[in-house]
Amino acid sequence: MTQLLQKADEGCLLLADITGYTSYLQGSELEHAQDVLTDLLETIINGIEPPFELSKLEGDAAFAYLTTDTISAPMVLDTIETTYFDFRRRLRDVVHATTCDCNACVLIPSLDLKFVVHQGEYVVRRIGRTEELTGSDVILVHRLLKNSIRDVVGKDAYVAFTSSAVDAMNVDPSRLGLVEHTESLDTGDVDLWIENLEDRWKAEQVRTRRQVSDAEATAIFEFEMPVSPRELWPWLTDPSLRLQWQQGLTSISENVDSRRGVGTVTHCAHGENVVRQTIVDWQPFSTYTSSDKAGIGDVSLTVSTTLTAVDSGTRVKIAALSEPPEAWAIVGADIEAEATRDRALLIEILAEERSTP
Repeated sequence: MTQLLQKADEGCLLLADITGYTSYLQGSELEHAQDVLTDLLETIINGIEPPFELSKLEGDAAFAYLTTDTISAPMVLDTIETTYFDFRRRLRDVVHATTCDCNACVLIPSLDLKFVVHQGEYVVRRIGRTEELTGSDVILVHRLLKNSIRDVVGKDAYVAFTSSAVDAMNVDPSRLGLVEHTESLDTGDVDLWIENLEDRWKAEQVRTRRQVSDAEATAIFEFEMPVSPRELWPWLTDPSLRLQWQQGLTSISENVDSRRGVGTVTHCAHGENVVRQTIVDWQPFSTYTSSDKAGIGDVSLTVSTTLTAVDSGTRVKIAALSEPPEAWAIVGADIEAEATRDRALLIEILAEERSTP
């Protein structure tokens, strides 16, 4: 019987590896060490899913993929950094919460996390009730775990993008602050671009936050959406997606250079009125704040949008601070009506997207 060859898929392959675990395990009590590993792996999985889909756990590593021929650079970069930050916070919280002096608890700070990201082809092979990704690109991303990158960044806390991943993201890696590096394998040289996640973590610790509090808000809106915060986030922040459901927008432009975040300026045209939105706080998949200045009139708004996971999907809270406060009496009703109409359209789009195989 002749079997049809399975068509290869193209996508983004991600391998997240807990570094230092072998030494940690050798110097720790097995039962406690396994509990710590399970906890940290759950943190990693919760961080990368979605947009990635977990393929399998490999000891102290998680292998995941995203089927696509192009990569949303902001989404992938934010997913990796947010996962790393959650991992570091989890390490910190476990250490602070425990009074146990066993080696498994004492040695927790010796653990860290690194990522390898590659764009390539793979075949999903199904055996019984399990599935496995196979192919030369799958082999490559695993082989790149053994590397000399520590010599470049000084620590095992990094993300290494292959050149094919960078090309699929359509970014200028040098402008993102990534460091070029070549890894020599027995199959040939592999060009990589490295981001030091330890440096990003340190910057995160001292970042100034700006959120509109309930006490200072001129108006607060709350509603629920039928998808998770990670699924909803790009629809609220990506200009190309916002154009699909914000019906008053006639055009939208953004000065982002591969990375959306604090300082990004977006110009939203509502006919002749152009609103200038500047991001002043950015916590991916959780909350962001923008300073909005209308081109007509002398009204400015500071708007914080917070996403919270609930059983039905996401609870969205929008806190708006109007300056001057009395201006809200003039513009508030129109903003609320437009937001209600746009939200209904977005729900329709999300439902249609979920029903499409």
